[in-house]
Amino acid sequence: MDGDMEPSKAVPQWVPRSALHYLKHTEAGQSIRGLARMEGVHASTILRQIRRFEQRRDDPLVDEALARLGQAHFMHHDATGQPRAAKETLSMSRHFTPDRKICDETTVAREGRRILRRLCESGAVLAVAADLEKAAVVRSLADGRSTRTAVVDREVAQAFALKEWIALRKPGRVASYTITATGRAALKRMLAETEGAGGGARGFAEAMTPFALQHAEMEEADAGEDRPRKLRYNRAESPVTALSRRREKDGKPFLSADLVAAAERLREDFEMAQMGPRVAQNWDNFLTGGTRGQFQSASGPANGPAASRARVAGALRDLGPGLGDMVLRCCCFLEGLEATEKRMGWSARSGKIVLRIALQRLKRHYEETHGPEAHMIG
Repeated sequence: MDGDMEPSKAVPQWVPRSALHYLKHTEAGQSIRGLARMEGVHASTILRQIRRFEQRRDDPLVDEALARLGQAHFMHHDATGQPRAAKETLSMSRHFTPDRKICDETTVAREGRRILRRLCESGAVLAVAADLEKAAVVRSLADGRSTRTAVVDREVAQAFALKEWIALRKPGRVASYTITATGRAALKRMLAETEGAGGGARGFAEAMTPFALQHAEMEEADAGEDRPRKLRYNRAESPVTALSRRREKDGKPFLSADLVAAAERLREDFEMAQMGPRVAQNWDNFLTGGTRGQFQSASGPANGPAASRARVAGALRDLGPGLGDMVLRCCCFLEGLEATEKRMGWSARSGKIVLRIALQRLKRHYEETHGPEAHMIG
């Protein structure tokens, strides 16, 4: 019965058409031949899509996404065409309320720019626990420890999985996901749309070898100068990440795991504070006089989470001039050490020492303000 589907409201634009075909067939009872006629394709094409999504329901996030979409947007029918209750989801999904809001296109795109770039970083995975409403991006450090770098709502992670931006790497009570080639391509498109067609980059923060460049995930950011200029950086390799792999003469890491975690905490808060169509805070005010740049001061109502803005502002005020410049530029703007040294008028190779001192002070700030291990929590 081709007319059995009765969408309760418009299905979000981010839902793939192949997923819609699956839901129309399984939840609304539309025939494969009827769907093929509507789409103008052969019935075997629709059949392959339906079989593929049936297999993909072994992925807990995909299963949850399909179950919620089916319940929210389609009437359910039994073999006689009578309404019936929504299908039971897999055990990993039952913890969640079925009427939970499904995210819209704007949310998926905004969170995609934030989370997918985090998943591009080396050693990063999205961890999804069976009994939690949030998912977390976790990145392995050089010493074997791991640090959380971002948090995202579970329904957004479900959308990522359904769109095949992420793929299940390891199932279990705490499942892990990695970014796919489709996810990387989607991130590049979203960043290109955000940045517009404005001219190419005019320099690197740090020189990269041709071998390193071919594996890089390049992105542009504001250079923070009086004269507007873009710099390019590798979003898979922040200055802190690069320094964390360096070793002292005694073999110990140049940046310890707790210092890296403090830097990641600041960056996570900073990125959360920028969410929305306008930057929510004029961070130029925290830069040392004479080096302020064009990092879009707030010209409208604040859109980023107030708590994140307050935490970043409090940390920068505590660090003060110099140290505050260092963490803002290297941890938040992802500006390279060499570029920061030149801008601040420091001697070559002094930046890494200043950054380590700044991160030590940042770690102490979090501990004094929020308690021990505060740099590890959201």
